[in-house]
Amino acid sequence: MAAAVDPAVAAAPREAGKVLTKLDKDRISQAIEAAEVGTSGEVVCALTGEVSHYREVPLAWAAAIALAVPPLALALGLRPLAIAGQAGFWLASQGAALETNLAITLGLYTLAQLVLFMVIALVVHIKPVRRLLTPATLKRHRVDRAARRHFAALGAQARGSETGVLIFVAVDDRQVRILAAPSLHQKTDEAAWSKAANAIGASMKAGHDPTAGIVEAIEICGAALKAHFPAAGNQPHVFSNKPMEV
Repeated sequence: MAAAVDPAVAAAPREAGKVLTKLDKDRISQAIEAAEVGTSGEVVCALTGEVSHYREVPLAWAAAIALAVPPLALALGLRPLAIAGQAGFWLASQGAALETNLAITLGLYTLAQLVLFMVIALVVHIKPVRRLLTPATLKRHRVDRAARRHFAALGAQARGSETGVLIFVAVDDRQVRILAAPSLHQKTDEAAWSKAANAIGASMKAGHDPTAGIVEAIEICGAALKAHFPAAGNQPHVFSNKPMEV
């Protein structure tokens, strides 16, 4: 049903808030139009920046570091009461008594955890940092779920047609999913979908133009459609050739 690729590459520059430029949209639209000539099947291209805000990622990193760093610092010999004394928080003559004060020790420990949690959460919340620290497995799961949800929504609009292919690209997540209808998937080798997905991944390497890879993927999918579902009469296509930004 699906081919996936998650190239560890940077997304190509684009206008703020946009996944594609007008030129990119025109190139993809023309490629889809050409791919659908001579076949009753359809190719739909959907693109997005990120499929999720991954709000749990900053919280997870903040909690992990806040829990791990203070005990590690104590194990390495850090003495918080001594540091506080040097900072002038109490008189040197009181130091010996305060060293045994468990309440102050726990208070400093908790304060350190709270400060660490807030600082790390804020830092990881910065988009480039969050993208770097978001686990690839989480990205794959979210992108796969989003692609399948979108594919199901398209299927509900297809008026009984079961000859469609969805090319779903999450540019900032650096993930690609290609989903084919069951009737097409049964007749086509999985290698075709993998080849199409890898074409998009390869085109994004080193900041190359991702649109070129999308066009190549559309051509591969179109060839599969023409081979197994040639055009039958003048039946119109259901979906627009224009790529969707979701």
